[in-house]
Amino acid sequence: MAPGYQALTEKEKQTLRLLLDGHDAKSMARHLQLSVHTINERLRDARRKLSASSSREAARLLREAEGADPQNLGDKPIGDAAGALPGEQAGQPTEGSPAKRRTVRAIGGLTMISFALALLALSPSLQPAQETAPAGRASQAAPAETAVTGAARQWLALVDAAQWQESYAATGQSFQSLNSLEAWQSASAKVRVPLGRAISRSLIAEQTIPAPPHGYQVVRFRTDFENKGGATEHLSLAREGGGWKVVGYVIE
Repeated sequence: MAPGYQALTEKEKQTLRLLLDGHDAKSMARHLQLSVHTINERLRDARRKLSASSSREAARLLREAEGADPQNLGDKPIGDAAGALPGEQAGQPTEGSPAKRRTVRAIGGLTMISFALALLALSPSLQPAQETAPAGRASQAAPAETAVTGAARQWLALVDAAQWQESYAATGQSFQSLNSLEAWQSASAKVRVPLGRAISRSLIAEQTIPAPPHGYQVVRFRTDFENKGGATEHLSLAREGGGWKVVGYVIE
């Protein structure tokens, strides 16, 4: 375990996870409803405690420390904000307490009830530029499924079938740069397999997240697993090579 890990506060860990998710200081501030100054203070303190030369290195050390214990891998999104962004200012709203989620991220981008994939699990609490209305209300039509939703379903089919190598190959570069195939297989075996067969999966919404460098699409499904009913799956996808690649996955 990385020296200084135990000294990190939950707020500092949360910020580092968002860094791994692909956020910068500004998008983290927006996501957590804090000022950019507060975000950079958290990153600075985390770097100091972990003796890291950069925020990204600190996030990597956190990922490795949490990867050693599956019970620690969850509820945490991330993105890059190695330091303060010059010239950026933000308001200072009261710090909220976003709902926690257990995350399965192949220690770098994917996630399921308790691991850390690409740590690019973007929270739906971010202010979306676009979001379809949730299904389930008689007065509203079910959200339309797009190419992004289709790509998410195809990837989930690989995960449902325990095709870890194929599902890893279908993730984006940001995920693979932070996670090895072995880490993904190990995390999946510990977290995804116990959920059992996916019985049903319906689209809740798709939304656009204007996060750097090119933004993400977040797709949410309501899923009933054999051993866990009423779960919500959050998938973050980025445009790569003319298609959509999964870079983040969270199950609540």
